[in-house]
Amino acid sequence: MLLSLISLNDDEITIVTDAVRQWCCERKLDIDSIEGRHAITVAVDLVQMNTDCDRLFAELSKQLDHQ
Repeated sequence: MLLSLISLNDDEITIVTDAVRQWCCERKLDIDSIEGRHAITVAVDLVQMNTDCDRLFAELSKQLDHQ
């Protein structure tokens, strides 16, 4: 999990972890679960693709809910 975050700056890490925590909380999942770890990977990818920070949670939900 930490390896996927290493390429981000501190602000991006906060944005990713906040979005993933919110996503996991809404679905009653632990962030350390398989789903939570997958969400972190997807969120990191989205940030690296310059997804707008304000849209990260929505885009994360969209992508994960369609898998």
